[in-house]
Amino acid sequence: MKTLSNILIVILFVNTVFTNAQIAKQNTISVNSSLGTLKQINAGLLNVGYTEAGSANGPAVILLHGWPYDIHSYNEVVPILVSKGYHVFTPYLRGFGTTTFLSVKTFRNGQQAALASDIIAFMDALKIDKAVVGGFDWGARTAVVAAVLWPERVKGLVSGSGYLVVNLEANLKPLPPTAELGWWYQYYFATERGKLGYTQNTYDFNKLIWKIASPLWNFDKATYDQTAQSFNNPDHAAIVIHNYRWRQSLEAGEVKYDNLEKRLASRPAITVPTITIGSDFDGAFADGKAYADKFTGKYEHRILKGIGHNVPQEDPKSFAQAIIDVAK
Repeated sequence: MKTLSNILIVILFVNTVFTNAQIAKQNTISVNSSLGTLKQINAGLLNVGYTEAGSANGPAVILLHGWPYDIHSYNEVVPILVSKGYHVFTPYLRGFGTTTFLSVKTFRNGQQAALASDIIAFMDALKIDKAVVGGFDWGARTAVVAAVLWPERVKGLVSGSGYLVVNLEANLKPLPPTAELGWWYQYYFATERGKLGYTQNTYDFNKLIWKIASPLWNFDKATYDQTAQSFNNPDHAAIVIHNYRWRQSLEAGEVKYDNLEKRLASRPAITVPTITIGSDFDGAFADGKAYADKFTGKYEHRILKGIGHNVPQEDPKSFAQAIIDVAK
């Protein structure tokens, strides 16, 4: 009995240490006041960190960030939307900021269906029946997948870089050399050296990605550091590495998402009102013609010249206007 008691004490101690470590990391996060109040809520598999701003009676808007970015991409977008009467929510995706897993046993999964399911769980937890959802990079993919799988929950969609649904079979086919060069980090992440390198050098690695993805954006150290604090999340590296390895079919997803992924593999059309945004980052695909037929509802494509990948932070007025226009 003593042995059993000792084991239970050790388990309780480990859980307490883990919880305290998570809280300590959360306490180091400070968010820009323009985003509203930082809150936490249990939703699905996660305890989600998010900001909330605007009138509780206003139409709901959910803004989703990408990698390697965070909610501060919306520093200037949120105040514009709040001034127009919207109720704005900006959650940290799994592996970022103050969003943590409720269980140490949960697989640290970065596949698209998992991230989109997180957002639906987040809406359920906050009792948001329907919202305009906007995003870029991972955030755009998450928003697009949510619009495909749960169109009844998405009033309108704004997506940077367009229709970003991952098709694993198509991803096995090689691209022209110049296109392959642009995805160098995905091949780096496919190696154990890359996993170790990203884990050890997250700050510098992500700063390099910012510069490459937005070469004309002259961000300062304070701007980058405001976001970089969200990479200290205990699950950040695991989620990032799995996300990219899953896309290359190098690591499996979870069986519980198989049916959702099968639906996504058929590349279904999006029926909800949508505005897509192309930027310099999209290169030859900036005109949106490659995916225009994937949007069968009210649809518009906008091109922002001189803007890189972090569209809402580089051109907040244009991104905010897209949200306003698609919500009409």
